[in-house]
Amino acid sequence: MAKLKVIAACGSGMGSSQIIKMKLEKVFKKLGLEAEIYHTNVGDAKSQANNYDVVFCSESLVGTFTGTKAKVIGLKNLLAEKEMEEKIKANIVDA
Repeated sequence: MAKLKVIAACGSGMGSSQIIKMKLEKVFKKLGLEAEIYHTNVGDAKSQANNYDVVFCSESLVGTFTGTKAKVIGLKNLLAEKEMEEKIKANIVDA
């Protein structure tokens, strides 16, 4: 599988998206997947989503990305590596 381009988006700013990014890096590495992960706010992420393979954001923000070609994965708990791993396996590895 080619290196994935991933956005970690949060509602307001950069703090939580940076944490999501660090957690995603850890999970992708654990799963043996190469990913280039960018983090930003949801507005910026929406405008750039078509340039990426996957968007990770809060479940409440998933609707923001309607119409983008990126696969959008909503997270209930933005800090739960277990949930990230399950969703990566379900949506990316097996897809």
